[in-house]
Amino acid sequence: MNITRRQTLFVSVGAAAFFAMPAFARRLGAELDLEARTNEFTEGAEVVDGDGVVIKAPEIAENGNTVPIEVSAPGASALIVMALGNPNPGVVRVAFGPLAASQSVSTRIRLAGTQDVVAIAKMADGTFQRASATVKVTIGGCGG
Repeated sequence: MNITRRQTLFVSVGAAAFFAMPAFARRLGAELDLEARTNEFTEGAEVVDGDGVVIKAPEIAENGNTVPIEVSAPGASALIVMALGNPNPGVVRVAFGPLAASQSVSTRIRLAGTQDVVAIAKMADGTFQRASATVKVTIGGCGG
């Protein structure tokens, strides 16, 4: 049986597509999950980039298992934080009561790799503001 170059090419392209599909599907699923979480939080309202939300995160994290972040949103009534590259992008969701001393949250999160961390805040006037920060991870956290 002789295998031609054309047959080898078709088999190679097919194998590459077969092995690339799960990664593409995971990425697409994460993006759809991100949109669903954003729409659930904002109830379909427009989200604008604003100065009201500030994310403090390291530019380079040596270890993705414990990445410290701090989100400040003065005047916010609720806040969500999402890590876009994680298998489950939802990190935290916080509601601030009327007696809250400050509208800020600090925590350590796990990042699967280099990715964007996004915070969306519902302001007291009902508008939504967003901020994002890119964190470069040198050692993976979520199975990386």
